Amino acid sequence: MVGRSRRFSPFRIGRLIGRTLSGNIGSLEYYMGDGVVRRDDSGMDGETVLLIQGFFQTRAVMRTLEDRLRADGYRVLSFHLGGLLGNFNTRSIASLAQMIDVKIRRLQERRGFGHLHIIGHSKGGLIARYLVQRAGGHEYVRTVITLGTPHHGTPVAAIGAGVGLLLVSRSLWQLFPGSGLIRELNEEPFPQGVRLVSVYSTSDIVSPHRFSTLTVANGQDVRNVVVRELGHMDLVEDPYVYGLILRELRDRPVDSAGGPMTEFDEEVTIRRRRSR
Repeated sequence: MVGRSRRFSPFRIGRLIGRTLSGNIGSLEYYMGDGVVRRDDSGMDGETVLLIQGFFQTRAVMRTLEDRLRADGYRVLSFHLGGLLGNFNTRSIASLAQMIDVKIRRLQERRGFGHLHIIGHSKGGLIARYLVQRAGGHEYVRTVITLGTPHHGTPVAAIGAGVGLLLVSRSLWQLFPGSGLIRELNEEPFPQGVRLVSVYSTSDIVSPHRFSTLTVANGQDVRNVVVRELGHMDLVEDPYVYGLILRELRDRPVDSAGGPMTEFDEEVTIRRRRSR
């Protein structure tokens, strides 16, 4: 009885709730404005990685990932996406993808860095997919890695609708399961020559894992990488997830089936224990 009371003590329950909220919502600084210092990576020799933040986020969300990539020799790009109050990513997915395409092509003309990889968190992964599938990005993108992206929409979008965000964000409509944009992306296979990797967590409550999986219909070079005990915002901060990202960028591993996806397959990573 004593052991049971300790296991289910209010303190333990409160700490579990706190971890869950922190892991899925993240730091308050993510929602305090862009606050990212512009850096010029044009002199670097490494490959180029574009970071795209998610719904109602600023580039500050990707700061840790940006620093880690630079430390490992990558040239890093990110863009201010505007939106609500001029800072938050609330514009439509198609318009943002088209805007990014224009910016990338201009940068390529000036700096000549060739192909690039994209890491998109949450809605940012859908922007990356639209860029490659619909806005011409297949011409210069080699890899798209999505973190906690609702490839089939997310029921959590209904919460945003409930608090009135539909009035200020067209893209929230696009995040609903079965939306026109979600159907459009999933009905058209990913272009050949571009790898698509979905990294998602069984503990993500913003983009539940069953809404984040890719299938055979999504393309030939497609991978699902599943992690455990990490929340939606943990995916951009956790060092273990960063290791998975590096592996995809450097090694381009195949699925356990042995190559391009011919049937549904996924890689389940080791179980993570978090100590906070």
